[in-house]
Amino acid sequence: MSSIILALIGGGLIGSAVIGYLYINGRIAGISGLIAQLLQPKSFIGSSAFWFLMGLIVTPFIYQLFVQPQIILDSSPFALIAAGLLVGFGTRLGSGCTSGHGICGISRLSIRSIIATVTFMLVGMLTVYVARHLLGAI
Repeated sequence: MSSIILALIGGGLIGSAVIGYLYINGRIAGISGLIAQLLQPKSFIGSSAFWFLMGLIVTPFIYQLFVQPQIILDSSPFALIAAGLLVGFGTRLGSGCTSGHGICGISRLSIRSIIATVTFMLVGMLTVYVARHLLGAI
């Protein structure tokens, strides 16, 4: 199956999941917000947020059963941990993550989310440029 078809199917599934989560729970399906719920002492297991996150975790393994993976991670574990911590810090600083702002916020025409998503993208492009072309790290 061509990568364009797979991307369209994936985008449709993400959109469907986000719409379903919004209509069932009345909340935006921002991943950082869902993960923050994991840290709450209330009952999380069995909630719709739990199943949504489990779907995010399990789906790549199911996908790998049917499609040959094309992504190879060659970064050190320390770089991956540092990147994850920086992303976590950024989501708290930006009051949401790319999924909350980029998928849910833009679809609701939220100016705050549009500005946040443009900022995410620009900083990401700048980071790759500096790392790849100036530092030669990638």
